Amino acid sequence: MHLTPDSRIALLMHEGTQSTMGKTGLSMLRFSQSPIVAVIDYRAAGRSLVGLTGIDKPIPIVESLTEALTFTPDVLAIGIAPSGGKLPEAWFQEIEQAVKAGLSIVNGLHTPMAEHPALQPWLRPYQWIWDVRREPEGLTVGSGQASQLACKRILTVGTDMSVGKMSATLSLHHACLQRGLRSKVIATGQTNLMLGDDGVPLDAIRVDYASGAIEQQLMRHGPHHDFIFVEGQGSLLNPASTATLPLLRGTQPTHLVLVHRAGQRHIQNFPRVKIPDLPSVVALYEQVTAAAGAFYPARVVAIALNTGHLSASEAEAAVQETEAQTKLPCADIFRTGAEKLLAPILA
Repeated sequence: MHLTPDSRIALLMHEGTQSTMGKTGLSMLRFSQSPIVAVIDYRAAGRSLVGLTGIDKPIPIVESLTEALTFTPDVLAIGIAPSGGKLPEAWFQEIEQAVKAGLSIVNGLHTPMAEHPALQPWLRPYQWIWDVRREPEGLTVGSGQASQLACKRILTVGTDMSVGKMSATLSLHHACLQRGLRSKVIATGQTNLMLGDDGVPLDAIRVDYASGAIEQQLMRHGPHHDFIFVEGQGSLLNPASTATLPLLRGTQPTHLVLVHRAGQRHIQNFPRVKIPDLPSVVALYEQVTAAAGAFYPARVVAIALNTGHLSASEAEAAVQETEAQTKLPCADIFRTGAEKLLAPILA
């Protein structure tokens, strides 16, 4: 029950190519190793993918699953996350149509589908439904033992949710691979798991086992790699986030990379919660990570700045301002790559 490099994906993205609801699908479009043969979005049908998203791939945007089937996919991946995690009935009917047409399903929503009575009876022996957000078996509480590993352990942390932690993680990992280094990504969210990386769906794991689940991944892969990049989740600053502290405990990071959306002054969903100046955020993460000697004393070594909403000149000015403010290397990985951010990790 997984995607392979030969899987031909139709990506269900209704209303998501131009909104944060489609974050999963947009990441798949950027990083998927399996070919995506069609994007399904009735609002953007017939338009250019690069024009809408900046992702320069010749993938058609179609109105419906019926149209997507003409491109012979064998998997339908749900690339949207509507509010509350529940798909509108019309969109679910397209999933039902896909199963009846012989397609497997990759489901990153909280709502499970593998046993759904409208879908399960139609599954043929070669078909599967992968509910990505399911708690693995055999989890235990954390013990902090990842601090004893010899590998470098790099965790992305954020000033808010949805600022680009996964993209920064993957870009740093790929930059290591291009240098021939023994690097590994640990996925902690449904999107990165759908891309094929090992890991756990952290938001589907009971909080008592969250740090232990991350630690288990570090102990499994750490002895065989020199660099472990752990995908960050949430933010210590966001009152709705519960994921960052277990990630710090389970990873016992040697390096932190702070991810921030340029110009953002408050938590996106909570305007009354202000984001402090970046040097204060850096100090916060370093203090919590050290935690009076309980954790490995990691430092924030670089700032990954999200400037997708800015012009080129505005982005360059934001990078320079951030470097002057924090005295740390800063870059937007989508504009200039990850090499600048990787340098202090390799040092």
